Amino acid sequence: MGIYLNPENDEYKRAINSEIYVDKTELIAVTNRKLNTEHQNICVSRPRRFGKSMAANMLVAYYCKNVDSRDIFSGFKIANDETFEKHLNKYNVIHINMIDFLSRADSVDDLIDYLQRRLLWDIKKEYSDVDCFDWNDLVDVLETVYSEKKLPFVIIIDEWDCIFRKYPDNVEEQKKYLDFLRFFIKGKSYVALAYMTGILPIKKYGEHSALNMFDEYSMTNQRELAEFTGFTEEEVKELCVQYDMPYEKMKQWYDGYELKGVQIYNPRSVVMSLLGRDFDSYWTKTETYEALKKYIQLDMYNLKSLVTRLIAGESVPVNPDKFQNDMTTLESSDDVLTLLVHLGYLTYDFDNKKVAIPNQEVQKEFINCIEDGGWEPVMDAIRSSDELLSATLQGDEEKVSSMIEQAHQENTSILKYNDENALACVISLAYYSAKKDYSIYRELAGGKGYADMVFVPRNNVNKPAIVVELKWNKSVSAAIEQIKEKQYVQSLKGYSGEVVLVGINYAVGKEDNGEFKKHKCGIERIRKLEA
Repeated sequence: MGIYLNPENDEYKRAINSEIYVDKTELIAVTNRKLNTEHQNICVSRPRRFGKSMAANMLVAYYCKNVDSRDIFSGFKIANDETFEKHLNKYNVIHINMIDFLSRADSVDDLIDYLQRRLLWDIKKEYSDVDCFDWNDLVDVLETVYSEKKLPFVIIIDEWDCIFRKYPDNVEEQKKYLDFLRFFIKGKSYVALAYMTGILPIKKYGEHSALNMFDEYSMTNQRELAEFTGFTEEEVKELCVQYDMPYEKMKQWYDGYELKGVQIYNPRSVVMSLLGRDFDSYWTKTETYEALKKYIQLDMYNLKSLVTRLIAGESVPVNPDKFQNDMTTLESSDDVLTLLVHLGYLTYDFDNKKVAIPNQEVQKEFINCIEDGGWEPVMDAIRSSDELLSATLQGDEEKVSSMIEQAHQENTSILKYNDENALACVISLAYYSAKKDYSIYRELAGGKGYADMVFVPRNNVNKPAIVVELKWNKSVSAAIEQIKEKQYVQSLKGYSGEVVLVGINYAVGKEDNGEFKKHKCGIERIRKLEA
């Protein structure tokens, strides 16, 4: 047994011995199909605390030849896969956590030197009977060992991208590192599988573009690995039943990562919530909010307006393709927002090319970041939202009109536009606190069209549903009438009870005393009888 060559399976044992362990062993079936193929090089990027190291340790335990992991995996899903026996404990495994080497080095040169010497030490102990031409040349030694023993290597690199986080501005150091990895892995007969994992996708650099032999799986496109990125909906439902925790609230707090049709939950937060039997910001507490604040406070690229829309619950169009896969080359709002996707602060809708804040836990982090200056109008609207919701449910049309008008006027400078979209964004901000008790939908299909906003009470919440129609230079009565004529209440499927109809009109015109801007609100209650 070595430390880096063919290590023990103790790390994975610790994971499965934990009180909560979710079976993700079917990932092994995916990697088995890629062994010794054109797709044998895999780079998986996920946010911190999303199970990257656990997955790496699982692969080590399965492939490593010097251990017997049959009993470990026999009760898991992979044991039923046709490839299970074929590859179980059949390979030389090199397992590297790059942070271990980075912490011992003052430069990339030092890191590469120490890593090679440390690997060569393990290899020489295991294969002292092999006659190598140069025991100081890692690649030559690996090629010689493979040539004589005919036993290929599985190379697993965890935290592969930590160099780019430590040396964010040092292009030369970064290129040295990429060159080393390319020489170590690309086109080498001794490699049966290379699996790298980290937070960032592979760095793009012209001809260094990134170890182009790797198939990439990132938070903008996890492809067939989506279900292994975090906990799935079914997995969380089962855990909630087991721990007698409310699933809907778990979904509200920790769901929201949309990966090509697969709903993914933050695994760290779900586990901590279940163990503590409460709901709190567990994932965000593992790193100071300054990490997020640094980017959303950038006074460029119209970011303030975009972030305001995100906080309001909107989805924002993004082009992730030009992102250079680092934390410093940020040349547009698309780059900043794409980085936040990879860091886990936003979710990316692949089909619609839009980003959004995934859940309540992350939403709270955004609010923490904007409380300190420059965002007063947004915060004022949020702080007043309880009062606005109460006024709406009480049918106080004048108060609702006044509060909406104030929020709209104060936030126009941030949003930098004054139209229906700005009004919709302001309304969402103004009703921010309603998220605690309601699921809020924009442009929800129902009846004969799409309702502008629909508030559906969460389970065990004794409050009426709300349907909001916005008008621009028309009338409140027209808004209310449209809700009725087009039967928007039918969007409340499975709901029966009181429904508050809210019509909000923004009129633009001129009066004798100058420019006229006025919000008006109409409120009416009806009862939806059919469930």
